[in-house]
Amino acid sequence: MDQLGTAFAALSDPTRRAMIERLSQGPASVHGLTEPFALSQQMISKHIAYLVRARLVVKTKRGRESVCTLRPEAIKTVSEWAMNYRRFWEESFDKLDVVLNQMKKEEAGHDTKDRK
Repeated sequence: MDQLGTAFAALSDPTRRAMIERLSQGPASVHGLTEPFALSQQMISKHIAYLVRARLVVKTKRGRESVCTLRPEAIKTVSEWAMNYRRFWEESFDKLDVVLNQMKKEEAGHDTKDRK
């Protein structure tokens, strides 16, 4: 799987998205990432390993503690990919607005003719 595909696969899980959300506020210890979840340490470690493999998170040792840090450049890649599609949809919606407004004007014109 390509890097972007791996990132999206990692982000497909709500627990991992919550971890990313937490890490967007700054680095956190593995223990700190475990606290908000009702999951075993082993499951949390698997989620972290998935994020590390996807290159969204870097895990480093600080003494006896492991600390996770978000890799903003990886999130930027995902964001840039999504922004391309956002532009596409916004342009499509703008075109749809033009068509709908034209249809409303035509319909209003027909209503005026029908009343006469």
